[in-house]
Amino acid sequence: MNKNRSDWEQYFLSLTLEGRAFIDGEYCWAASGETFDSHSPVDGRFLAAIASTDAADADLAVLVARRTFESGVWSRLAPAERKRTLIRFADLILAHKDELALLETLDMGKPISDSCAIDIPATANAIRWSAEAIDKIYDEVAPTAHDQLGLITREPIGVVAAIVPWNFPLIMASWKFAPALAAGNSFILKPSEKSPLTAIRIAQLALEAGIPKGVFNVLPGFGHTVGKALALHMDVDTLAFTGSTAVAKQLLVYAGQSNLKRVWLEAGGKSPNVVFADADLPVAAEAAAAAIAFNQGEMCTAGSRLLVERSIKDQFLPMVIEALKAWKPGHALDPATTVGALVDSRQLENVLRYIGIAQEEGAQLLVGGQRTLEDTGGQYLEPTVFDGVTNAMTIAQEEIFGPVLAVITFDTVQEALAIANDSIFGLAAGVWTRDLSKAHTFARGLRAGSVWVNQYDAGDMTAPFGGFKQSGNGRDKSLHAFDKYTELKATWIKL
Repeated sequence: MNKNRSDWEQYFLSLTLEGRAFIDGEYCWAASGETFDSHSPVDGRFLAAIASTDAADADLAVLVARRTFESGVWSRLAPAERKRTLIRFADLILAHKDELALLETLDMGKPISDSCAIDIPATANAIRWSAEAIDKIYDEVAPTAHDQLGLITREPIGVVAAIVPWNFPLIMASWKFAPALAAGNSFILKPSEKSPLTAIRIAQLALEAGIPKGVFNVLPGFGHTVGKALALHMDVDTLAFTGSTAVAKQLLVYAGQSNLKRVWLEAGGKSPNVVFADADLPVAAEAAAAAIAFNQGEMCTAGSRLLVERSIKDQFLPMVIEALKAWKPGHALDPATTVGALVDSRQLENVLRYIGIAQEEGAQLLVGGQRTLEDTGGQYLEPTVFDGVTNAMTIAQEEIFGPVLAVITFDTVQEALAIANDSIFGLAAGVWTRDLSKAHTFARGLRAGSVWVNQYDAGDMTAPFGGFKQSGNGRDKSLHAFDKYTELKATWIKL
């Protein structure tokens, strides 16, 4: 039976929330004893005291991960055996879907229907996909002279640490730990301090699935403490990160100051969604609304710059605004809700600050822009649309991470491409046109890691995800993700 809001509230009361770190197969408080309180952005309720780990805990987790890696208990296990264990892990994720979905929603504010239908199934699928892939990736034999045998082999890189964001806590984590674990590495997950609960919970599920103690560890805490300690650690071989560009740049500095660890970064975006006059306008309008309102606009791929051909703007914009009526903020535990709460009061204040800046710079507020549902105690904001935006304005250049849409007009294909590429970011882009040649040519010209044609935010585990320019490097998902977590070794044998 599908749960209603009351059912979810009652289910919450039955849960005991875990806030401790997970190191060497056991839950433990931070060595310092420090904690911080987690409150839900949905309604302000207290959730749990969370262990605030720091450098001492990072040292212990890395020591455990290194010892476990060197023991071979996981790293030298046959790929088919790792596959079977990870598939059990995926099955356990699905078996605890309601619990994990509720934790995800209460922790970061997204609608419970999205957590149930998208976040938890996608996490299990990411684990299963990487598990199924690992015993199908072959090594190579080099084309050598007759008296030489050249072997090219992949080996797990060792100890992998990942710092993941709060907007898709489990999905973003699984895109990193699934291929890393499948390849045989030991793993340390640092979830965002804003949304640590599901990461902490699945650590126990990993152990139940048969992943050996010390292979999968979780360190909740803050970026400037435990995150920095992992980035500077001399015995972390690879650091994977999704988050802001400013933090991504600092992590590269830390890698250079320590052991030149490999650093793989996905650092946000300011994605253009380009609508030409010959597009299917009703479909494009629905997609444009979803592209900025889904997940409260807290998406690195959000279609936050809507580029519209001038000849259709007066026809198209009312269609987008009408489509946004289906994206109305509501209590995140109500299954009918499409827009939940922003992750915390600080994020809400920052988005409202950008709305104020846009008005000061001359952009025209068409709809939204106000906090709503204050009586719930939650952090809710109306989806917001600005017209009259130029690409030089702050809201067209900086990542807001909220449901704020900047509408920019253009006259020619060349102008549209120039505006779309006029950004420090290059994560994603959309293009809408019935002209197949135009679509291909425009997509080739876009400096973005993902381009969607006549749709927005499509994809699955078979295709890589990542950005150009200051949106980062490396790729999550697909077989390309394994490149981040393996070393290539050339072995020459004289015959």
